[in-house]
Amino acid sequence: MASEFDLIARYFTRTAPVGLLGVGDDCALFPVPPGEQVATSTDLLLEGRHFFSNVDPRALGHKALAVNLSDLAAMGARPIGCVLGLALPRLDEPWLAAFADGFHALADAHGCPLIGGDTTRSAHDLAISVTVFGAVPAGQALRRDGAQAGDDIWVSGELGAADVAYRLLDGQYPANDALLAATRPALEWPQPQVPLGLALRGIARAAIDLSDGLLQDLGHILAASRLGANLEYARMPVAAALAALDDAPRRRAVLGGGDVYQLCFTAPAARREAVQQAADQAQARVTRVGHTLAQPGLRVLDAQGQPLADLPAGFDHFPAA
Repeated sequence: MASEFDLIARYFTRTAPVGLLGVGDDCALFPVPPGEQVATSTDLLLEGRHFFSNVDPRALGHKALAVNLSDLAAMGARPIGCVLGLALPRLDEPWLAAFADGFHALADAHGCPLIGGDTTRSAHDLAISVTVFGAVPAGQALRRDGAQAGDDIWVSGELGAADVAYRLLDGQYPANDALLAATRPALEWPQPQVPLGLALRGIARAAIDLSDGLLQDLGHILAASRLGANLEYARMPVAAALAALDDAPRRRAVLGGGDVYQLCFTAPAARREAVQQAADQAQARVTRVGHTLAQPGLRVLDAQGQPLADLPAGFDHFPAA
């Protein structure tokens, strides 16, 4: 049977880029260019909580890194490298090979090499921990507390598909093969918006990645910046597949659905052309969905300008019993 070190060497050891010390020593080493700050983020993914046990291991390897790269994107940080922790309930080398393929493919695409980590045996379910490191020029990070009253609120990509796929797979919705095929890639293969985050430096005032739902995550920007906001539901970039749903589940998916891993950001109204140019440069879709207000409160307005009632809550890691 392969040892822990055999597994690391076989699936997770690659030649580190020049200037980095990667897998194989007590610590990884990486330089940070003068005048830049290190941005770092950690995410923990647990089987049964964050992913289904039968998920494609390549997709899981991709997503395990994507959720962290999305955090770097939200800060306008350029990826430097990452470390990976795996708690494995059993040794399954074909599964490990596929997981590693998905992980390394995304790492290569974003210049974020795996430079360290750890493996151990789990007594129960699979657990995955990824930490990423990035670099951002001092003072240019897109923080949550930088929004100002009157800013436009933008989102990238589309909303709602990942939530629908999750509910289909979880049995909350009746089986619908066509709807699942149309929405599942959004849940299992999210594409972190790193190029967009980099292009928005110096244009956007505040940003966050959408992991727990638009209303909840935008609420973090508003709380940090001490603002309120009006959103226009008719402007939302709803995933096309959601046309098959009734209004209530569609609204819940768009406003409260998590696992989006797109960016929500604010920018001065005078910079709309610059925002669109940044999006074009990053080959990303962006949509202006509302604006910030000096007075507190987050409202979603219908087509007649009236506030919608019964707004959905986002994802909660510790829901009330």
